[in-house]
Amino acid sequence: MKKIISTENAPKAIGPYSQAVYINGQLYISGQLPIDPETGKMPEGIKAQTEQSLKNVQAILEEAKFTFDDVVKTTVLLKDIKNFADMNEVYAKFYTSKPPARAAYEVANLPLGAMVEIETIAVRICK
Repeated sequence: MKKIISTENAPKAIGPYSQAVYINGQLYISGQLPIDPETGKMPEGIKAQTEQSLKNVQAILEEAKFTFDDVVKTTVLLKDIKNFADMNEVYAKFYTSKPPARAAYEVANLPLGAMVEIETIAVRICK
């Protein structure tokens, strides 16, 4: 059965979509913009924006009882691919061992003028 995951610790969806959907042991997290859920604002700079996006991912993972260790795939959308190294430096602090598969793309624009957006898929492994 499909279950919608939502938390106040991540920004509300800015359109007709869910923060995340859980189904059959898999968690699909919508692209997370670097919006601080308390202020509704985005920090300045790619490093701060990457950190906020990943904090939002973390809040959703925790709401669904997952961790970063359960993440199997991410997609990183960058407004400017020249920010890849700075994004990667922050990203590595959240994925310290056995990082997931990942794709990173430069895109023409992101919602609300963001510099980064991160989409995530996690899987609960039954033992």
